[in-house]
Amino acid sequence: MRIVLATFGLVICTVFAVLAATANLPVLAVIMAVLAVIAAIDLVVVIRRRIKRGNGHSLFG
Repeated sequence: MRIVLATFGLVICTVFAVLAATANLPVLAVIMAVLAVIAAIDLVVVIRRRIKRGNGHSLFG
């Protein structure tokens, strides 16, 4: 479940960062880009923990 939420956060923040940059809102674009980086780091941590734990491929495991 955390993988799905982290992926969702990454996609949404990236889209909003691009939209803010194209709308000439640099502060909002930077904030969204930072949040996208945080979501990407969270996604990597969750995936690494899942691999280390070795719990198969369950979505809710």
